Amino acid sequence: MGAMSDRSPSSQSAPEATHRAGFACFVGRPNAGKSTLTNALVGTKVAITSNRPQTTRHTVRGIVHRPDAQLVLVDTPGLHKPRTLLGERLNDVVRTTWAEVDVIGFCLPADQKLGPGDRFIATELAGIKKTPKVAVVTKTDLVDSKQLAEQLIAIDRLGKELGIEWAEIIPVSAVGDRQVGLLADLLVPMLPESPALYPEGDLTDEPEQVMVGELIREAALEGVRDELPHSIAVVVEEMLPREGRPENKPLLDIHANVYIERPSQKGIIIGPKGARLKEVGMKSRKHIEALLGTPVFLDLHVKVAKDWQRDPKQLRKLGF
Repeated sequence: MGAMSDRSPSSQSAPEATHRAGFACFVGRPNAGKSTLTNALVGTKVAITSNRPQTTRHTVRGIVHRPDAQLVLVDTPGLHKPRTLLGERLNDVVRTTWAEVDVIGFCLPADQKLGPGDRFIATELAGIKKTPKVAVVTKTDLVDSKQLAEQLIAIDRLGKELGIEWAEIIPVSAVGDRQVGLLADLLVPMLPESPALYPEGDLTDEPEQVMVGELIREAALEGVRDELPHSIAVVVEEMLPREGRPENKPLLDIHANVYIERPSQKGIIIGPKGARLKEVGMKSRKHIEALLGTPVFLDLHVKVAKDWQRDPKQLRKLGF
């Protein structure tokens, strides 16, 4: 990148280079490294990463600002075979998102052979003709060069078989920060010419309340994912600056409800003598303060919303 920083007027009197801006989304089966990649590109923690599938619920966007381009990353929930109403709704969201973005990155972990899940997604992708598709081989830090080469060949073959023309096949390691910049370099030319879509400094256009809810949800699931895979929803009821505080010592009051499906799950979330809920509060408060850059008072309550994943009325109320 060094050569780019030469600003002396003599070196180029050509007209201003074109600026591009547009949307990309990463798809892939659960745990393919989509959120980690989003975070590496954006440079801060935006999407909720988790070692469990199906926890990214909202279209969280990260924005990559570059002098020549702005790349807006749309993080769709994982596409999976729907078992519930929520599942069907998520799949609709996914398909509409894919049709609207400028480029799709299909994430395939280097350390796992292509499986039925990948084929399911690739078959769906093959149906979306106009959008360019980039195969992104993630987690390359976990394999040797022979295994990587085999994966690249397998992906190429999968494309040919389903009639997908890969615009690029690129190996990256978001953890080792390898090739992440190169990935951005490859995605940018696929974006339409356009001025920036978001003001500089915006890393995400998710409403803050939704992101705060996601951070609480992540902390609440920490350590109990086996017992409550994703039967937790968090609704941030209000976020208000505390009145009467001096300007240099603001405090933000956040009132949030953690919804579970059954009364029996209450004890799991709250823990013995409320210890677990306290821990959840402390953990998420740290993340929220880092996100918002202000001290926070967090008031958390656990409520039961019976079988909310199957009830359209509850789903609407909980923001799905």
